Amino acid sequence: MCQPGHVGHAGQTNQANRAGRVPESGAGDLAGLLRRGLSGPMRYLRAAPLPHATGGVSALIGAGLTRVALEALAEEALSMGLLLFMPASGWFGLALLCGADGLSRYREYLRVRRMLTRWGFATRLLRPLASSRCQRDAAMQAAREAGCADMTRAYYRQLGYRWYHLLPDRVVANPLAFLDTRFLRATFLPGKR
Repeated sequence: MCQPGHVGHAGQTNQANRAGRVPESGAGDLAGLLRRGLSGPMRYLRAAPLPHATGGVSALIGAGLTRVALEALAEEALSMGLLLFMPASGWFGLALLCGADGLSRYREYLRVRRMLTRWGFATRLLRPLASSRCQRDAAMQAAREAGCADMTRAYYRQLGYRWYHLLPDRVVANPLAFLDTRFLRATFLPGKR
């Protein structure tokens, strides 16, 4: 069962911070400070690795197309430059969409982590997040931090999900589900029904 209580790094530094004292300085404190400073962004990336990776690659492709378009405009090839700006803007739009999805998954991760920490492992908390790889990733990160990763992984395997199930179940059943307002609301406003 998940261990309710404080979620975070255990050790002398947290105990000193909870007691209101400043920990002693030393050579190891710089490494600890860097680790704590990077833990927030790393949690953000780990809560939704697929949207962030897709958004990053999309932004790189968009930047490459923009560079080629600007070079074409510099050589006074106006039509070629404008034609290249269209797909570049599409790739940047996809990158923004993926970033919004990543932010939604991070919010979902925070919500699920709070619930798992408070109530422990419960399939009723994890079942609504099973139909999408991005949601399962957020739930798995929350479960890792709450101490019930093995049970959560086993639960999702029992439901039949594997690492290669990338698309949401609704999109597999109907590829036009991306255009449905209920799907978009569930994607970008997690927990709001």
